[in-house]
Amino acid sequence: MASITVRNIDDTLKERLRVRAATHGHSMEEEVRQILSQAVGGLTGAGLLSLSRDLFSGNSGVDLDLPSRPQDRAAPEFGA
Repeated sequence: MASITVRNIDDTLKERLRVRAATHGHSMEEEVRQILSQAVGGLTGAGLLSLSRDLFSGNSGVDLDLPSRPQDRAAPEFGA
């Protein structure tokens, strides 16, 4: 497993990270791992659902013109 060192972090930012980690009940290192994973790992699960709703609900959606279909095609026959 790889390691990374981040230098020159502002004291205020470090304190905010410490508080955020404590709020989530884990270490600052774990908090940083989760932040990095979310930042570069793409959206999945609840985050993807939330983004989809934001983009495609209400006035943010797109109205599509559906082509008319004058006739349904015949149902297939399943016989022996």
